[in-house]
Amino acid sequence: MSRTVAFIGLGHMGGPMAANLVASGFRVRGHDLVTAALDAAAGAGVVPVGTAAEAVADADVVVTMLPAGRHVLDLYGDILAAARPGSLFVDCSTIDVADARQAHRLAGDAGMRALDAPVSGGVVGAEAGTLTFMVGGGEGEFDEARPLLEAMGRRAVHCGEAGAGQAAKICNNMILGVSMIAVSEAFVLGESLGLSHQALYDVASTASGQCWALSVNCPVPGPVPTSPANRDYRAGFAAALMAKDLGLAANAANAGGVRAELGLRAAELYAAYAESAGAAEDFSGIVRTIRGQEGEQP
Repeated sequence: MSRTVAFIGLGHMGGPMAANLVASGFRVRGHDLVTAALDAAAGAGVVPVGTAAEAVADADVVVTMLPAGRHVLDLYGDILAAARPGSLFVDCSTIDVADARQAHRLAGDAGMRALDAPVSGGVVGAEAGTLTFMVGGGEGEFDEARPLLEAMGRRAVHCGEAGAGQAAKICNNMILGVSMIAVSEAFVLGESLGLSHQALYDVASTASGQCWALSVNCPVPGPVPTSPANRDYRAGFAAALMAKDLGLAANAANAGGVRAELGLRAAELYAAYAESAGAAEDFSGIVRTIRGQEGEQP
């Protein structure tokens, strides 16, 4: 695979991902609308350019990491004509499945190839190069992109055709959102019954209640020292991002007629949380909403 990559979107996730590509020997031309993000990427060896079109002009692979589907589609409308014919577009944003499929169509109509490749692992995973990529698109494109994905992450899973990566991402995060609410409710119930956080953790973490939301991102301080609960819920995976992902899952469920009652309710709870007490908090801070003590340290 060619070693020249255009990377557009150099924020909290994209910046370290681009830096890991540079560290693995790729030549990376980067663009971001935020000057500070572009400067930080330049410090890691990314070649900064003034426009997205300039970034893609001599690239064989174009990686995007943007906030929402409308940003991806608008960007594709601007840069596809500037890219080399046959270039591979790899979108790592988390967006609606329909938007991802539209991005594939736009790329194909312009003579390009495309993958949707959203990630799991957060900023910590982006910095450490331990992300998991969920990839939708052709097998040939996936094989071609594998060295690049392996430079930025620990695992890449080919989930199927166009949009399948996004489908896997929103389904995974629906599981995570629902499980975090369930774990939080269990701790609050335990408190009301006089059960210590440590006792409940020691039981559930080695019994049928064990899950990532409990054993890695425990929503109460103490049992898991590295969880955000021990840092006053300073965001690891921001509540606003969870609300966004659950909103995408809710849209997909409603469009498909899926009776996802817990997923839909989780979307409602996280939307309200992210708009109020959780605006700047980790998604595990929702335990304080459940407890009815928003903004208080448990």
